This record gives sequence, structure tokens and C-alpha cells, in this order.
Amino acid sequence: MNAPVEALPMAQWRWVFEVNLFGHVAVTRALLPALLRGRGRVINISSVGGKVAMATYGAYAGAKFALEAVSDSLRREVAPLGVRVVVVEPGGVRTEMATRGIATANDPAARMTPEQHERYGGLVQATDAPTASGTASGLTADAAARVVAKAVTTRRPRTRYTAGRDAAPITRLTRVLPDRALDRVIAANLRCHHPKVATRAYSG
Repeated sequence: MNAPVEALPMAQWRWVFEVNLFGHVAVTRALLPALLRGRGRVINISSVGGKVAMATYGAYAGAKFALEAVSDSLRREVAPLGVRVVVVEPGGVRTEMATRGIATANDPAARMTPEQHERYGGLVQATDAPTASGTASGLTADAAARVVAKAVTTRRPRTRYTAGRDAAPITRLTRVLPDRALDRVIAANLRCHHPKVATRAYSG
């Protein structure tokens, strides 16, 4: 559900958080007594969107940033009790998620006011292209599943694993670049995807 902050209705903000944050919390809370008894493991599937928030990804990234924070908090609560908490941060993975996301994003985009469309229409179109291409060239679902399996079975897992060729470089950039520099990198990456503005020549 990707749309500019101004244009995404609050009901859809809540839906994104229900799916990407509160669902994780509800399942974890339900299973935690058994996990504590069996010294089990929690694997939360986050995203590179939990490290860097792209334009029009405010709701999704907000939920994933929050999931990262909840995972850190839970890890520090239950580590002394023998339960490990691991976060997996996939980048582009070849699934239908991005295609459905782009189609779903077109609905709030189509409902934007003329003023919102003037402000954000080009941006919405520009963000679709790298999302689609990143997914098409991304990790296979099987390869992503192997990263999850490693997080599940490794005796001493790391607190975080990235999955995909783009995931590790993106997460590293967020650690080394100041916000303004990262903003410029992201803007430059989107610039070539903005729709070209038609111009007319007038003769007197």
C-alpha cells in the first residue's frame, strides 16, 4: 500500500500496520509461553524498508521500522530466558508482492485530489518502475527461504540477516551516509523514472 503520506487514507494506514506490525505482535504473544518453555526462536520478516523509507512508502516503512524496534525490545526481554529473536531484512524478491503493491497503490493515487496529483503524480509513477525492476531482478523465493532457514537453524544466529543483492548495500548506506546525502542518492535514482513533461513549440 504505497502512496504519499498526504494521500493515503487513515483506514489504509491502519490496515498496513495491522498486517505488517500488529499481526506479528499478536502471533508472537500467543506463542511466547510455548517458546519460553522450549527455548525457541522468533524470526520476524522485516524489509530493507525497515531501514530506509522511500517516498510513497511511509505506511509500509513505518510499520517495518516499528517491527525492527519491537524485535529489538523483545530480544532484550527474552534473551535471558533462552529465546532468540532474529530479524530477516529482504530486498527485492521475485514474488507477486510488488506487482500487487503497484496495482493497489494505483487506487489511492487515482483518488488523489487534483492538487495532490499535481504535487505527487510524477513521484508515484517514478516509484513504480524501480520497485518492479528490483523485484524482477531480485532473489528467488527459494533463495530467500534459505536465508530464513539459516536464521532458524544456526546454533548462534546473528540478530539480523539481509536477503538479496540489494539488501546489504542499502542497509550499509543508511549507516554511513548522512540523511541529506541519502536523500540525494534516492532522488537521483528516481529522477530517470519521472515521466517526461511534453513541451510544445509555438510560432508567432
